[in-house]
Amino acid sequence: MHSLLKSAFNSIAIEKEKLKQIVSEQDVTGHNAQIAHLRQSLSQALNQNAELRSRLNRIHSESVICDQVVSVNIIPSPDETGEQIHVSLPLNQQVSNESRLSMSESVSEFFDAQEVLISASSSENEASDDESYISDVSDNISEDNTSVTDNISRQILNGELTGGAFRNGRRTCLPAPSPDTSNINLWNILRNNIGKDLSKVSMPVELNEPLNTLQHLCEELEYSELLDKAAETDDPYERMVLIAAFAASGYASTYFRAGSKPFNPVLGETYECIREDKGFRFFSEQVSHHPPISACHCESKNFVFWQDIRWKNKFWGKSMEILPVGALNVTLPKYGDHYAWNKVTTCIHNILSGRRWIEHYGEITIRNTKSSICICKLTFVKLNYWNSNANEVQGVIMDQEGKVVHRLFGKWHEGLYCGVAPSAKCIWRPGSMPTNYERYYGFTRFAIELNELDPALKDLLPATDARFRPDQRFLEEGNVEAASADKQRIEELQRSRRRYMEENNIEYKPKFFKKVNDANQREAWVSNDAYWELRKDPGFSKIETPVLW
Repeated sequence: MHSLLKSAFNSIAIEKEKLKQIVSEQDVTGHNAQIAHLRQSLSQALNQNAELRSRLNRIHSESVICDQVVSVNIIPSPDETGEQIHVSLPLNQQVSNESRLSMSESVSEFFDAQEVLISASSSENEASDDESYISDVSDNISEDNTSVTDNISRQILNGELTGGAFRNGRRTCLPAPSPDTSNINLWNILRNNIGKDLSKVSMPVELNEPLNTLQHLCEELEYSELLDKAAETDDPYERMVLIAAFAASGYASTYFRAGSKPFNPVLGETYECIREDKGFRFFSEQVSHHPPISACHCESKNFVFWQDIRWKNKFWGKSMEILPVGALNVTLPKYGDHYAWNKVTTCIHNILSGRRWIEHYGEITIRNTKSSICICKLTFVKLNYWNSNANEVQGVIMDQEGKVVHRLFGKWHEGLYCGVAPSAKCIWRPGSMPTNYERYYGFTRFAIELNELDPALKDLLPATDARFRPDQRFLEEGNVEAASADKQRIEELQRSRRRYMEENNIEYKPKFFKKVNDANQREAWVSNDAYWELRKDPGFSKIETPVLW
Protein backbone atom coordinates (compact mmCIF):
# COMPACT_ATOMS: atom_id res chain seq x y z
CA MET A 1 0.00 0.00 0.00
CA HIS A 2 2.82 2.44 0.91
CA SER A 3 4.59 1.63 -2.39
CA LEU A 4 1.36 2.37 -4.33
CA LEU A 5 1.04 5.75 -2.62
CA LYS A 6 4.66 6.53 -3.43
CA SER A 7 4.07 5.59 -7.07
CA ALA A 8 0.99 7.82 -7.25
CA PHE A 9 2.90 10.80 -5.85
CA ASN A 10 5.73 10.23 -8.36
CA SER A 11 3.22 10.13 -11.23
CA ILE A 12 1.73 13.46 -10.12
CA ALA A 13 5.16 15.08 -9.94
CA ILE A 14 6.17 13.83 -13.41
CA GLU A 15 2.94 14.97 -15.05
CA LYS A 16 3.22 18.41 -13.43
CA GLU A 17 6.76 18.90 -14.73
CA LYS A 18 5.74 17.88 -18.27
CA LEU A 19 2.82 20.31 -18.16
CA LYS A 20 5.03 23.18 -17.00
CA GLN A 21 7.54 22.48 -19.79
CA ILE A 22 4.92 22.49 -22.52
CA VAL A 23 3.14 25.61 -21.26
CA SER A 24 6.44 27.50 -21.08
CA GLU A 25 7.12 26.92 -24.78
CA GLN A 26 6.28 29.78 -27.14
CA ASP A 27 4.14 27.82 -29.54
CA VAL A 28 1.48 26.74 -27.07
CA THR A 29 -1.19 26.33 -29.75
CA GLY A 30 0.60 23.38 -31.28
CA HIS A 31 0.39 21.41 -28.06
CA ASN A 32 -3.26 21.87 -27.11
CA ALA A 33 -4.05 18.23 -27.67
CA GLN A 34 -1.03 17.10 -25.62
CA ILE A 35 -1.89 19.52 -22.79
CA ALA A 36 -5.43 18.19 -22.65
CA HIS A 37 -4.04 14.65 -22.50
CA LEU A 38 -1.65 15.59 -19.68
CA ARG A 39 -4.42 17.33 -17.76
CA GLN A 40 -6.50 14.17 -18.01
CA SER A 41 -3.55 12.05 -16.79
CA LEU A 42 -2.97 14.43 -13.89
CA SER A 43 -6.63 14.29 -12.90
CA GLN A 44 -6.55 10.49 -12.95
CA ALA A 45 -3.39 10.44 -10.82
CA LEU A 46 -4.99 12.77 -8.27
CA ASN A 47 -8.09 10.61 -8.11
CA GLN A 48 -5.94 7.50 -7.66
CA ASN A 49 -4.05 9.23 -4.87
CA ALA A 50 -7.27 10.16 -3.05
CA GLU A 51 -8.58 6.62 -3.41
CA LEU A 52 -5.35 5.11 -2.07
CA ARG A 53 -5.40 7.47 0.93
CA SER A 54 -8.98 6.44 1.70
CA ARG A 55 -8.14 2.73 1.43
CA LEU A 56 -5.05 3.13 3.63
CA ASN A 57 -7.00 4.94 6.35
CA ARG A 58 -9.72 2.29 6.23
CA ILE A 59 -7.16 -0.52 6.51
CA HIS A 60 -5.46 1.14 9.49
CA SER A 61 -8.74 1.63 11.30
CA GLU A 62 -10.25 -1.78 10.60
CA SER A 63 -7.43 -4.29 10.35
CA VAL A 64 -6.17 -6.44 13.22
CA ILE A 65 -2.59 -7.44 12.49
CA CYS A 66 -1.80 -9.53 15.54
CA ASP A 67 -2.63 -13.03 16.60
CA GLN A 68 -2.18 -12.65 20.36
CA VAL A 69 -4.34 -10.75 22.79
CA VAL A 70 -4.24 -9.79 26.43
CA SER A 71 -7.39 -9.81 28.50
CA VAL A 72 -7.89 -6.75 30.69
CA ASN A 73 -10.56 -6.07 33.28
CA ILE A 74 -11.67 -2.44 33.52
CA ILE A 75 -12.74 -1.86 37.11
CA PRO A 76 -15.08 1.07 37.92
CA SER A 77 -13.90 3.45 40.62
CA PRO A 78 -15.51 3.08 44.06
CA ASP A 79 -17.70 6.14 43.63
CA GLU A 80 -19.22 4.91 40.37
CA THR A 81 -21.57 2.06 39.69
CA GLY A 82 -21.37 -0.47 36.95
CA GLU A 83 -19.98 -3.90 36.24
CA GLN A 84 -16.41 -4.68 35.32
CA ILE A 85 -15.64 -4.29 31.64
CA HIS A 86 -13.70 -7.10 29.98
CA VAL A 87 -11.79 -6.40 26.81
CA SER A 88 -9.25 -8.30 24.73
CA LEU A 89 -6.36 -6.23 23.46
CA PRO A 90 -3.64 -7.06 20.89
CA LEU A 91 -0.15 -7.80 22.20
CA ASN A 92 1.92 -9.11 19.27
CA GLN A 93 1.77 -7.34 15.95
CA GLN A 94 3.17 -7.99 12.51
CA VAL A 95 5.99 -5.73 11.42
CA SER A 96 5.55 -3.90 8.11
CA ASN A 97 6.91 -5.58 4.98
CA GLU A 98 8.71 -2.33 4.22
CA SER A 99 11.17 -3.04 7.05
CA ARG A 100 14.74 -3.82 6.10
CA LEU A 101 17.57 -5.63 7.85
CA SER A 102 20.78 -3.75 8.54
CA MET A 103 21.50 -4.56 12.19
CA SER A 104 25.09 -5.34 13.05
CA GLU A 105 25.74 -8.90 14.17
CA SER A 106 28.93 -7.92 15.97
CA VAL A 107 29.50 -8.96 19.55
CA SER A 108 29.27 -6.08 22.02
CA GLU A 109 32.30 -4.96 24.02
CA PHE A 110 32.15 -3.99 27.66
CA PHE A 111 34.44 -1.55 29.43
CA ASP A 112 34.61 -0.08 32.94
CA ALA A 113 32.32 2.92 32.46
CA GLN A 114 34.77 4.36 29.91
CA GLU A 115 33.35 7.48 28.33
CA VAL A 116 32.29 7.29 24.69
CA LEU A 117 32.57 10.41 22.56
CA ILE A 118 29.08 11.23 21.40
CA SER A 119 28.16 14.33 19.44
CA ALA A 120 25.03 16.26 20.29
CA SER A 121 23.40 15.00 17.11
CA SER A 122 23.73 11.37 18.23
CA SER A 123 22.02 11.67 21.59
CA GLU A 124 19.47 9.12 22.64
CA ASN A 125 16.60 11.36 21.61
CA GLU A 126 17.73 11.80 18.01
CA ALA A 127 17.94 9.28 15.19
CA SER A 128 21.39 8.74 13.74
CA ASP A 129 22.04 9.11 10.02
CA ASP A 130 22.87 5.41 9.79
CA GLU A 131 19.56 4.09 11.01
CA SER A 132 19.44 0.50 12.19
CA TYR A 133 16.82 -2.11 11.45
CA ILE A 134 15.35 -1.43 14.87
CA SER A 135 14.65 2.22 14.04
CA ASP A 136 13.18 1.23 10.70
CA VAL A 137 10.87 -1.29 12.32
CA SER A 138 9.69 1.32 14.82
CA ASP A 139 8.95 3.79 12.03
CA ASN A 140 7.02 1.26 9.95
CA ILE A 141 4.80 -0.30 12.61
CA SER A 142 1.18 0.72 12.29
CA GLU A 143 -0.52 2.79 14.96
CA ASP A 144 -2.24 -0.34 16.21
CA ASN A 145 1.13 -1.84 17.12
CA THR A 146 1.46 -0.31 20.57
CA SER A 147 1.38 -1.48 24.14
CA VAL A 148 -1.67 -2.65 26.01
CA THR A 149 -1.81 0.74 27.74
CA ASP A 150 -1.94 2.63 24.47
CA ASN A 151 -4.57 0.28 23.05
CA ILE A 152 -6.79 1.01 26.04
CA SER A 153 -6.24 4.75 25.57
CA ARG A 154 -7.19 4.50 21.91
CA GLN A 155 -10.34 2.55 22.71
CA ILE A 156 -11.29 5.27 25.19
CA LEU A 157 -10.90 7.96 22.53
CA ASN A 158 -12.94 5.90 20.09
CA GLY A 159 -15.69 5.37 22.66
CA GLU A 160 -15.29 1.60 22.45
CA LEU A 161 -15.31 1.03 26.20
CA THR A 162 -18.57 1.17 28.09
CA GLY A 163 -18.66 4.28 30.24
CA GLY A 164 -16.27 6.13 27.96
CA ALA A 165 -13.25 6.09 30.29
CA PHE A 166 -10.63 3.80 31.72
CA ARG A 167 -10.85 3.88 35.51
CA ASN A 168 -8.46 2.30 37.93
CA GLY A 169 -9.17 4.80 40.70
CA ARG A 170 -5.63 6.18 40.75
CA ARG A 171 -4.13 9.59 40.20
CA THR A 172 -2.81 10.75 36.85
CA CYS A 173 -0.43 13.54 37.93
CA LEU A 174 1.98 14.31 40.77
CA PRO A 175 1.09 17.14 43.18
CA ALA A 176 4.11 19.28 42.20
CA PRO A 177 6.77 19.35 39.47
CA SER A 178 10.40 18.43 40.10
CA PRO A 179 12.56 21.15 41.71
CA ASP A 180 15.26 23.18 39.99
CA THR A 181 18.70 21.59 40.47
CA SER A 182 20.77 24.05 38.41
CA ASN A 183 22.30 25.62 41.55
CA ILE A 184 23.67 22.32 42.92
CA ASN A 185 27.41 21.83 42.42
CA LEU A 186 27.84 18.08 42.24
CA TRP A 187 31.59 18.35 41.84
CA ASN A 188 31.94 19.68 45.37
CA ILE A 189 30.04 16.62 46.62
CA LEU A 190 31.66 13.95 44.46
CA ARG A 191 35.26 15.06 43.90
CA ASN A 192 36.54 13.18 46.95
CA ASN A 193 34.64 10.00 46.02
CA ILE A 194 36.01 9.09 42.58
CA GLY A 195 36.16 5.30 42.27
CA LYS A 196 34.28 4.83 45.54
CA ASP A 197 30.89 3.36 46.44
CA LEU A 198 28.40 6.24 46.48
CA SER A 199 25.75 4.37 48.47
CA LYS A 200 27.23 5.83 51.65
CA VAL A 201 27.40 9.42 50.34
CA SER A 202 24.50 11.67 51.37
CA MET A 203 23.11 13.68 48.45
CA PRO A 204 20.94 16.84 48.43
CA VAL A 205 17.26 15.94 48.45
CA GLU A 206 16.75 17.93 45.23
CA LEU A 207 18.60 15.17 43.38
CA ASN A 208 16.05 12.60 44.52
CA GLU A 209 12.75 11.62 42.97
CA PRO A 210 9.71 10.99 45.20
CA LEU A 211 10.03 7.20 45.01
CA ASN A 212 12.44 4.85 46.72
CA THR A 213 14.20 1.64 45.75
CA LEU A 214 11.47 -0.58 47.23
CA GLN A 215 8.96 1.09 44.94
CA HIS A 216 11.33 0.79 41.98
CA LEU A 217 11.21 -3.00 42.42
CA CYS A 218 7.44 -2.82 42.00
CA GLU A 219 7.86 -0.58 38.96
CA GLU A 220 9.53 -3.50 37.18
CA LEU A 221 6.07 -5.14 37.12
CA GLU A 222 4.52 -2.39 35.01
CA TYR A 223 4.18 -4.84 32.11
CA SER A 224 3.13 -7.87 34.15
CA GLU A 225 0.63 -8.73 31.41
CA LEU A 226 3.60 -10.36 29.66
CA LEU A 227 3.80 -12.86 32.52
CA ASP A 228 0.05 -13.40 32.35
CA LYS A 229 0.40 -14.16 28.64
CA ALA A 230 3.33 -16.51 29.29
CA ALA A 231 1.14 -18.38 31.78
CA GLU A 232 -1.28 -19.11 28.92
CA THR A 233 1.31 -20.10 26.30
CA ASP A 234 1.86 -23.85 25.87
CA ASP A 235 4.93 -23.63 23.62
CA PRO A 236 8.02 -23.48 25.92
CA TYR A 237 10.04 -21.47 23.38
CA GLU A 238 7.32 -18.86 23.03
CA ARG A 239 7.00 -18.72 26.82
CA MET A 240 10.70 -17.93 27.00
CA VAL A 241 10.22 -15.14 24.44
CA LEU A 242 7.59 -13.53 26.69
CA ILE A 243 9.79 -13.91 29.76
CA ALA A 244 12.63 -12.22 27.86
CA ALA A 245 10.31 -9.36 26.88
CA PHE A 246 9.32 -8.96 30.53
CA ALA A 247 13.00 -8.88 31.58
CA ALA A 248 13.71 -6.12 29.03
CA SER A 249 10.55 -4.14 29.88
CA GLY A 250 11.81 -3.47 33.40
CA TYR A 251 14.34 -0.99 32.02
CA ALA A 252 11.95 1.08 29.90
CA SER A 253 10.87 3.44 32.69
CA THR A 254 14.47 4.58 33.28
CA TYR A 255 14.81 6.29 29.89
CA PHE A 256 13.70 9.73 31.11
CA ARG A 257 14.95 9.29 34.69
CA ALA A 258 18.70 10.02 34.45
CA GLY A 259 18.29 13.37 36.19
CA SER A 260 17.31 12.05 39.62
CA LYS A 261 17.82 9.13 41.97
CA PRO A 262 15.43 7.16 44.21
CA PHE A 263 15.47 7.53 47.99
CA ASN A 264 17.55 4.91 49.78
CA PRO A 265 15.26 2.82 52.03
CA VAL A 266 16.16 2.65 55.71
CA LEU A 267 16.55 -0.71 57.40
CA GLY A 268 13.12 -2.24 58.04
CA GLU A 269 11.28 0.03 55.60
CA THR A 270 8.51 -1.69 53.61
CA TYR A 271 6.21 -1.08 50.66
CA GLU A 272 2.97 -2.70 49.59
CA CYS A 273 1.12 -2.51 46.28
CA ILE A 274 -2.17 -4.23 45.44
CA ARG A 275 -3.23 -3.87 41.81
CA GLU A 276 -6.68 -5.28 41.16
CA ASP A 277 -6.47 -4.03 37.56
CA LYS A 278 -3.31 -6.06 36.98
CA GLY A 279 -4.30 -8.95 39.22
CA PHE A 280 -1.28 -8.98 41.54
CA ARG A 281 -0.26 -8.05 45.07
CA PHE A 282 3.28 -7.01 45.95
CA PHE A 283 5.35 -6.21 49.02
CA SER A 284 9.00 -5.36 49.60
CA GLU A 285 11.33 -4.78 52.54
CA GLN A 286 14.81 -3.38 53.15
CA VAL A 287 16.39 -6.44 54.75
CA SER A 288 19.97 -5.14 55.14
CA HIS A 289 21.60 -1.73 55.41
CA HIS A 290 25.31 -2.55 54.94
CA PRO A 291 25.38 -3.89 52.33
CA PRO A 292 22.04 -2.36 51.25
CA ILE A 293 19.74 -5.21 50.15
CA SER A 294 16.13 -4.82 49.00
CA ALA A 295 13.84 -7.84 48.67
CA CYS A 296 10.39 -8.15 47.14
CA HIS A 297 7.66 -10.72 46.50
CA CYS A 298 4.71 -10.54 44.11
CA GLU A 299 1.98 -13.06 43.44
CA SER A 300 -1.03 -13.47 41.20
CA LYS A 301 -3.16 -16.38 40.01
CA ASN A 302 -0.85 -16.76 37.00
CA PHE A 303 2.67 -16.20 38.35
CA VAL A 304 4.92 -15.57 41.34
CA PHE A 305 7.75 -13.03 41.06
CA TRP A 306 10.49 -12.30 43.59
CA GLN A 307 13.97 -10.86 43.78
CA ASP A 308 16.58 -9.59 46.20
CA ILE A 309 19.02 -7.06 44.87
CA ARG A 310 21.95 -5.02 46.08
CA TRP A 311 23.75 -2.25 44.21
CA LYS A 312 27.31 -1.03 44.11
CA ASN A 313 27.70 2.50 42.82
CA LYS A 314 30.98 3.73 41.36
CA PHE A 315 31.74 7.31 40.36
CA TRP A 316 34.25 7.62 37.52
CA GLY A 317 34.52 11.39 37.16
CA LYS A 318 32.10 11.94 34.28
CA SER A 319 29.81 8.99 34.84
CA MET A 320 28.36 6.82 37.59
CA GLU A 321 28.17 3.07 37.19
CA ILE A 322 25.55 0.99 39.04
CA LEU A 323 26.46 -2.67 39.42
CA PRO A 324 23.52 -4.89 40.50
CA VAL A 325 24.05 -8.14 42.38
CA GLY A 326 21.20 -10.60 42.74
CA ALA A 327 18.70 -12.64 40.79
CA LEU A 328 15.14 -12.20 39.54
CA ASN A 329 12.76 -15.14 39.67
CA VAL A 330 9.41 -15.99 38.09
CA THR A 331 7.42 -19.17 38.51
CA LEU A 332 4.48 -20.20 36.34
CA PRO A 333 2.52 -22.76 38.40
CA LYS A 334 0.53 -24.00 35.42
CA TYR A 335 3.67 -25.38 33.74
CA GLY A 336 5.90 -25.85 36.78
CA ASP A 337 8.43 -23.40 35.31
CA HIS A 338 10.94 -21.45 37.40
CA TYR A 339 12.79 -18.80 35.42
CA ALA A 340 15.81 -17.02 36.90
CA TRP A 341 17.98 -14.26 35.45
CA ASN A 342 20.43 -11.49 36.34
CA LYS A 343 20.42 -7.73 35.83
CA VAL A 344 22.75 -5.72 33.60
CA THR A 345 25.00 -2.80 34.49
CA THR A 346 23.59 0.72 34.43
CA CYS A 347 25.65 3.83 33.70
CA ILE A 348 24.56 7.46 34.05
CA HIS A 349 26.63 9.73 31.80
CA ASN A 350 27.40 13.46 32.05
CA ILE A 351 26.99 13.51 35.82
CA LEU A 352 28.72 16.87 36.29
CA SER A 353 27.83 18.79 33.13
CA GLY A 354 25.75 18.53 30.00
CA ARG A 355 22.57 16.57 29.54
CA ARG A 356 22.53 13.41 31.63
CA TRP A 357 21.60 10.20 29.87
CA ILE A 358 21.31 6.60 31.00
CA GLU A 359 22.71 3.44 29.46
CA HIS A 360 22.27 -0.24 30.28
CA TYR A 361 24.80 -2.81 29.07
CA GLY A 362 25.74 -6.42 29.68
CA GLU A 363 24.23 -9.83 29.11
CA ILE A 364 21.14 -11.34 30.71
CA THR A 365 20.94 -15.12 30.83
CA ILE A 366 17.47 -16.54 31.46
CA ARG A 367 17.21 -20.17 32.51
CA ASN A 368 14.28 -22.36 33.39
CA THR A 369 15.66 -24.17 36.43
CA LYS A 370 12.98 -26.87 36.10
CA SER A 371 13.67 -27.65 32.44
CA SER A 372 16.69 -27.56 30.14
CA ILE A 373 14.63 -27.44 26.95
CA CYS A 374 15.73 -23.89 26.15
CA ILE A 375 17.80 -20.93 27.33
CA CYS A 376 17.75 -17.21 26.49
CA LYS A 377 20.73 -14.90 26.01
CA LEU A 378 19.76 -11.22 25.92
CA THR A 379 22.52 -8.67 25.25
CA PHE A 380 22.17 -4.97 26.07
CA VAL A 381 24.73 -3.53 23.68
CA LYS A 382 27.18 -0.97 25.04
CA LEU A 383 27.60 2.22 23.05
CA ASN A 384 31.16 2.57 21.73
CA TYR A 385 33.20 3.97 18.84
CA TRP A 386 32.11 1.14 16.53
CA ASN A 387 28.45 1.07 17.56
CA SER A 388 26.54 4.35 17.72
CA ASN A 389 23.13 2.74 17.96
CA ALA A 390 22.00 3.59 21.50
CA ASN A 391 19.88 1.28 23.69
CA GLU A 392 20.09 -1.70 21.36
CA VAL A 393 19.07 -5.15 22.60
CA GLN A 394 19.85 -8.42 20.79
CA GLY A 395 18.97 -11.92 21.91
CA VAL A 396 18.42 -15.54 21.02
CA ILE A 397 16.33 -18.43 22.34
CA MET A 398 18.32 -21.66 21.97
CA ASP A 399 17.33 -25.29 22.38
CA GLN A 400 19.31 -27.97 24.23
CA GLU A 401 21.72 -28.45 21.32
CA GLY A 402 22.44 -24.74 21.09
CA LYS A 403 20.37 -24.26 17.93
CA VAL A 404 18.71 -20.85 17.65
CA VAL A 405 14.92 -21.20 17.74
CA HIS A 406 13.98 -17.51 18.00
CA ARG A 407 15.90 -14.28 17.44
CA LEU A 408 15.09 -11.18 19.45
CA PHE A 409 16.00 -7.56 18.76
CA GLY A 410 14.88 -4.08 19.67
CA LYS A 411 15.63 -1.22 22.01
CA TRP A 412 14.92 -1.36 25.72
CA HIS A 413 13.07 1.98 25.58
CA GLU A 414 11.14 1.28 22.36
CA GLY A 415 10.17 -2.38 22.19
CA LEU A 416 11.27 -5.95 21.61
CA TYR A 417 10.70 -7.93 18.41
CA CYS A 418 10.93 -11.62 17.58
CA GLY A 419 12.01 -12.99 14.19
CA VAL A 420 13.64 -11.43 11.14
CA ALA A 421 12.38 -9.06 8.48
CA PRO A 422 9.83 -8.98 7.02
CA SER A 423 7.92 -11.26 9.40
CA ALA A 424 9.22 -10.10 12.79
CA LYS A 425 6.58 -9.54 15.44
CA CYS A 426 6.42 -6.93 18.19
CA ILE A 427 6.31 -8.80 21.50
CA TRP A 428 6.30 -5.73 23.73
CA ARG A 429 6.26 -1.98 23.40
CA PRO A 430 6.10 0.57 26.24
CA GLY A 431 3.05 2.75 26.78
CA SER A 432 2.99 6.43 25.90
CA MET A 433 4.25 8.95 28.44
CA PRO A 434 1.87 11.23 30.37
CA THR A 435 1.50 14.92 29.58
CA ASN A 436 4.38 17.13 30.76
CA TYR A 437 6.36 14.12 31.97
CA GLU A 438 9.59 16.16 31.64
CA ARG A 439 8.42 18.45 34.44
CA TYR A 440 7.46 15.55 36.71
CA TYR A 441 10.71 13.57 37.07
CA GLY A 442 10.13 11.70 33.79
CA PHE A 443 7.63 9.41 35.55
CA THR A 444 5.50 6.97 33.59
CA ARG A 445 1.80 6.66 34.39
CA PHE A 446 2.54 3.62 36.52
CA ALA A 447 5.28 5.43 38.46
CA ILE A 448 2.93 8.34 39.19
CA GLU A 449 0.59 5.95 40.98
CA LEU A 450 3.15 4.17 43.17
CA ASN A 451 3.47 6.72 46.00
CA GLU A 452 -0.20 7.64 46.15
CA LEU A 453 -1.65 7.04 49.61
CA ASP A 454 -5.31 6.07 49.56
CA PRO A 455 -6.94 7.23 52.83
CA ALA A 456 -8.72 3.87 53.02
CA LEU A 457 -5.32 2.14 53.25
CA LYS A 458 -3.82 4.18 56.08
CA ASP A 459 -5.12 1.89 58.83
CA LEU A 460 -4.19 -1.26 56.91
CA LEU A 461 -0.55 -0.49 56.09
CA PRO A 462 2.36 -0.98 58.51
CA ALA A 463 3.85 2.25 59.85
CA THR A 464 7.05 1.31 58.01
CA ASP A 465 5.45 1.65 54.57
CA ALA A 466 7.37 4.02 52.28
CA ARG A 467 4.26 6.12 51.65
CA PHE A 468 4.43 7.33 55.27
CA ARG A 469 8.01 8.53 54.85
CA PRO A 470 7.84 12.33 55.37
CA ASP A 471 10.91 13.47 53.41
CA GLN A 472 9.74 11.63 50.32
CA ARG A 473 6.20 12.96 50.73
CA PHE A 474 7.41 16.55 51.19
CA LEU A 475 9.49 16.31 48.00
CA GLU A 476 6.48 14.97 46.09
CA GLU A 477 4.47 17.96 47.31
CA GLY A 478 7.18 20.42 46.28
CA ASN A 479 8.31 21.38 49.80
CA VAL A 480 12.07 20.97 49.28
CA GLU A 481 13.10 22.70 52.50
CA ALA A 482 10.98 20.41 54.69
CA ALA A 483 12.08 17.37 52.65
CA SER A 484 15.75 18.23 53.18
CA ALA A 485 15.33 18.70 56.94
CA ASP A 486 13.43 15.43 57.34
CA LYS A 487 15.90 13.53 55.17
CA GLN A 488 18.77 14.57 57.44
CA ARG A 489 16.74 13.70 60.54
CA ILE A 490 15.81 10.23 59.22
CA GLU A 491 19.40 9.48 58.22
CA GLU A 492 20.67 10.48 61.69
CA LEU A 493 17.94 8.38 63.31
CA GLN A 494 19.11 5.38 61.29
CA ARG A 495 22.74 5.96 62.27
CA SER A 496 21.76 6.14 65.95
CA ARG A 497 19.73 2.96 65.71
CA ARG A 498 22.63 1.18 64.04
CA ARG A 499 25.10 2.29 66.75
CA TYR A 500 22.74 1.05 69.45
CA MET A 501 22.43 -2.37 67.79
CA GLU A 502 26.20 -2.69 67.36
CA GLU A 503 26.93 -1.67 70.95
CA ASN A 504 24.44 -4.23 72.26
CA ASN A 505 25.33 -6.98 69.77
CA ILE A 506 21.81 -7.02 68.38
CA GLU A 507 21.40 -8.62 64.96
CA TYR A 508 18.58 -7.22 62.87
CA LYS A 509 16.02 -9.77 61.71
CA PRO A 510 13.70 -8.81 58.83
CA LYS A 511 10.00 -9.24 59.53
CA PHE A 512 8.80 -10.52 56.16
CA PHE A 513 11.77 -12.21 54.48
CA LYS A 514 14.13 -15.01 55.41
CA LYS A 515 17.65 -15.82 54.22
CA VAL A 516 18.13 -19.04 52.22
CA ASN A 517 20.61 -20.56 49.77
CA ASP A 518 19.32 -20.82 46.20
CA ALA A 519 20.03 -23.57 43.65
CA ASN A 520 23.47 -22.05 42.99
CA GLN A 521 24.24 -21.91 46.73
CA ARG A 522 23.98 -18.13 46.57
CA GLU A 523 22.59 -16.31 49.57
CA ALA A 524 19.07 -15.13 48.77
CA TRP A 525 16.08 -13.58 50.51
CA VAL A 526 12.60 -15.03 50.04
CA SER A 527 9.21 -14.34 51.58
CA ASN A 528 8.46 -15.98 54.93
CA ASP A 529 4.72 -15.83 54.10
CA ALA A 530 4.02 -13.58 57.09
CA TYR A 531 3.11 -10.26 55.44
CA TRP A 532 -0.41 -10.94 54.19
CA GLU A 533 -1.26 -13.13 57.17
CA LEU A 534 -0.31 -10.38 59.62
CA ARG A 535 -2.12 -7.79 57.54
CA LYS A 536 -5.27 -9.87 57.77
CA ASP A 537 -4.99 -10.90 61.42
CA PRO A 538 -4.39 -9.15 63.76
CA GLY A 539 -3.60 -6.24 61.43
CA PHE A 540 -0.51 -4.04 61.34
CA SER A 541 -2.11 -1.41 63.58
CA LYS A 542 -1.94 -3.92 66.42
CA ILE A 543 1.68 -4.95 65.79
CA GLU A 544 4.66 -3.12 67.24
CA THR A 545 6.93 -1.74 64.52
CA PRO A 546 10.24 0.18 64.75
CA VAL A 547 10.21 3.96 64.57
CA LEU A 548 11.93 4.77 61.29
CA TRP A 549 11.08 8.46 60.86
